[in-house]
Amino acid sequence: MRRRVTPVRAGAAAAALVLAGAGALLGAAAGPAQAAEVSYATHCVPPAGVADPIDGTTKVGITAPATAKVGDTVDITWKFVQAASKNPDIIDLPANTVQPSGTVKAAGAQTADIAMQGPRENPAIPKGGDMVLSDMTGTLKLTSPGEVTLTPDAYTVNAYGTNTVCTPTETVPKAATIEVTGSSSSESASPSDSTSASASPSDSASASASASASTSASASASASASDGTGSGQTDFTGKEVEIPYACKTPIGDKSATSPVQINAKKDGGSFDLTVQFNGSVMDSPADIPADSVKPSMEVVLGGADTGTVHVEGPTNSSAIKSGDPIEIPDLTGTYKPGASGESTLSPGVLTVEALGTTTTCTPTRTAVSLTLDTTQQASGASGSSSSSSSSSGGLAETGDSSHGSLKALGLVAGTAILLGGAVFTFMPRKRTR
Repeated sequence: MRRRVTPVRAGAAAAALVLAGAGALLGAAAGPAQAAEVSYATHCVPPAGVADPIDGTTKVGITAPATAKVGDTVDITWKFVQAASKNPDIIDLPANTVQPSGTVKAAGAQTADIAMQGPRENPAIPKGGDMVLSDMTGTLKLTSPGEVTLTPDAYTVNAYGTNTVCTPTETVPKAATIEVTGSSSSESASPSDSTSASASPSDSASASASASASTSASASASASASDGTGSGQTDFTGKEVEIPYACKTPIGDKSATSPVQINAKKDGGSFDLTVQFNGSVMDSPADIPADSVKPSMEVVLGGADTGTVHVEGPTNSSAIKSGDPIEIPDLTGTYKPGASGESTLSPGVLTVEALGTTTTCTPTRTAVSLTLDTTQQASGASGSSSSSSSSSGGLAETGDSSHGSLKALGLVAGTAILLGGAVFTFMPRKRTR
């Protein structure tokens, strides 16, 4: 986001519009509406990796009744005359994709933080265009007689699950005053009693899925050949385990939980592995080009064997339109045992590459999906990784830092970052095989 160069001044027509529309917001006992506009210096922090912080000017019009009585619940409206920044030169924002929320501070005869929120309604906003934000509303129950002042404070702009937080960097002038008559109410004037809704957007992707790990248990499959000669191929089905992930994405850290299953097919002394993300389905938050997303995983070995086995899936063969479902394809690879005995296989670090960006998800707790009876093979996996990818469990860096298509992709995909992070828990459903 960047500093707005030319301030916008509210004209008489805009002020009249605020005054005219405010009447519908008043309770029956409240006096005529009053509207006032204030400006204040603001520091805005976009999602990590999308743009640098911005210092700009916010202009806000606050509408509230001029007079009211103790016990009244009054409606308050916050109108953005000017946001502190423009839409970054990264991506066009379609209509109805941006939602504001914020806080108005009440002081004087009564103190409270009033939660304000607007609908996700906006015209299409081009790259570099002015941020056009919907009006926010909130309510305050009056508890004490006297003068109650209303002052706009911090606000948040939510787009595609990402938040840009804007905070005042100077003392903000009061924007409206309510003269309250009557006797003091016995009810508390705490913020929890005076606000009507949470200030955070209800559909923000910052509401991450809870990570609940299932009890670790070995699958009952055995890898001994059914004909006793080892010359045939035998299929082994692993147990589906719920794996909680901590994901590092191009726009910040996320958490997610996914059901994962590891299956194997014996081929001589080795095993062909297939890792399935059962139920890992979501609707695409944006148009995704073909051949642009590639997932991979390091399967962790335990028991008799140690190290990891690299498995990977194909890129998406066709373009995915916004709103269409996305699935993680089966990840495949070959496990060449490095030890004889009972060896376990568990889901490990998941990596998703998309247009030069990397999302890395590390299990916060893992569970055994499959147990195999193995026979040591020359140059097997014991003691080392069978992949060039790191299996240290660390979180990888996140790709290109330019302002081109990579950041645009990260902004559009929000917390999902295509197939990374929270993708696993938005819309779970079983795949048809």
